[in-house]
Amino acid sequence: MNLPYFIAQRLIKGRREGTSFSRPINVIAIVGIAVGMAVMILAVSILTGFKEQIREKIVGFGSHIQIMNFDSNISFETTPISDAQDFIPGIKQIPGIKHLQVFATKAGIIKTDDAIQGVVLKGVGSDFDWRYFGSNIVDGSVFNVTDTARTDKVIISKKISDMLRLKTGDSFAMYFIQEPPRSRKFVISGIYETSLEEFDKMYVFCDIDHIKRLNGWDDDQISGFEIFIDDFDKLDNMTIAVTDAIGYRINEDEPRFRVTNIRIRYPQIFDWLNFQDLNVIIIILLMLVVAGFNMISGLLILILEKTNMIGILKALGSEDVTIRRMFLYQAAYLIGKGLFWGNLIGIGLALLQLKTGLVSLDPTSYYIKTVPINLELLHILLLNAGTMAAIILMLLVPSQLISRITPVKAIRYD
Repeated sequence: MNLPYFIAQRLIKGRREGTSFSRPINVIAIVGIAVGMAVMILAVSILTGFKEQIREKIVGFGSHIQIMNFDSNISFETTPISDAQDFIPGIKQIPGIKHLQVFATKAGIIKTDDAIQGVVLKGVGSDFDWRYFGSNIVDGSVFNVTDTARTDKVIISKKISDMLRLKTGDSFAMYFIQEPPRSRKFVISGIYETSLEEFDKMYVFCDIDHIKRLNGWDDDQISGFEIFIDDFDKLDNMTIAVTDAIGYRINEDEPRFRVTNIRIRYPQIFDWLNFQDLNVIIIILLMLVVAGFNMISGLLILILEKTNMIGILKALGSEDVTIRRMFLYQAAYLIGKGLFWGNLIGIGLALLQLKTGLVSLDPTSYYIKTVPINLELLHILLLNAGTMAAIILMLLVPSQLISRITPVKAIRYD
């Protein structure tokens, strides 16, 4: 028989059925742990949800990995490469590669009767994955790109449509600064809104053939390739894999390519996202400290309440470690009860926000309209296991008080 566990069970059962001056302290300890766990679950789920949504928005505009001509040009007026590269089949076979598509970009100016706006015209082909922008269309629809006929339809952001007072079905002229200057007339097929303001007010999507003709490119020339992967956490490894698949070009007459990923192109955004991890770590540590001190006070009260019993057990030959285990079992029960209610409250509030979007945000400041939630079982399990282990370790020190209690004084203690 596990004697400490048996006695702890009897004490817990007796405390539930009777009255004890330690009960209010225990309730406070349980409430402290429950609130701490709920806050930790919400903090982690909101942070991971926020990072996931911001990453999804940025990747929607620029993909995970890009392959372009190797030169010092960092503008949207790119040097073209051929879309018939021998390394493309090999890249598509790399495990973790989800999609590959062509693209082209060109800077231009939209001019209406009473407004003007500089934008980036991004040309897409028939292989373009519309799922991201299709889910963010607020009016109209995306357009179809075929290899047989060029379309004049485009999609613009709600930000641009508001600034220029354009709506679905309207036509507008776009001007391009080049020699000689050129213009094109487009028709708005749809209006999208991602709440990522810096990108929304920049990009207009069109048929890639328009950019080819504006630049005087051949039919097989493009700005580059965009690659989407399955797991963002493997971005650096996938970038290396794509670079290896292209190979190193030594001869001067061979085309050279630059492989970049979304983190390299927008380091300031991802550095800002990574900085948010520090805030969550601080919150978790603070909640653990609060819960730990609540439990320490609860354990001390339990020990003081049962001082007579400790003296009797010692007089009967029980060792200090056995009595300590008995009280730690009781503490573990209280911690488990607090974790149960904390999980119930935290997960419940997270699901409520996930389903209803009850708490809204200012998209101009946070780039999203509602507080994001990303509930993952692994995160919840790690939080529970870590909290239980951390608080138990914190209780080992105050439980040493038992070794200072002598049987004679304890039995006479009142």
